[in-house]
Amino acid sequence: MISDKQKIHGKFQSVMELALKLSKTPRRFGTDKDLSHSEIHLIEIVGDNRDLSVTDIAGLIGITKGAVSQSLKRLEKKGLTGKKQDPENLSRALVFLTAKGKMAYWAHKHWHETMDGGFRQYMDELPPEETRVILEFLTRTEDFLARRIESEE
Repeated sequence: MISDKQKIHGKFQSVMELALKLSKTPRRFGTDKDLSHSEIHLIEIVGDNRDLSVTDIAGLIGITKGAVSQSLKRLEKKGLTGKKQDPENLSRALVFLTAKGKMAYWAHKHWHETMDGGFRQYMDELPPEETRVILEFLTRTEDFLARRIESEE
């Protein structure tokens, strides 16, 4: 008989595989350009926030300014983002979404709403103690994976 711990392990492996597959599958999100998982989430960050610089974005998502700059260059080439001078600090550039970038942003939001499948409602209805257990599990899992990656580098 399979124990609950073995079932959890199996489900976790399945979730990891599905997440990896999803993150590797580009989508167009209402545009004529394929967008990677990281690109559409960068668009989401820019769309959700106003007046962000490369430094601000790097701080929000925990990656280097160089990595953000490279991603933004790809998005600029695709016609989805641009930069403008900050009127309050002339040495700082602010990132913005173009019309095509806004189209991708809203299509991505709509995709999340339609693909949700009741997940948000499920999470909203969880009792606080169950939410804490899930958060603790995910925090420990994140720490475990980060340590595994560090040990292999």
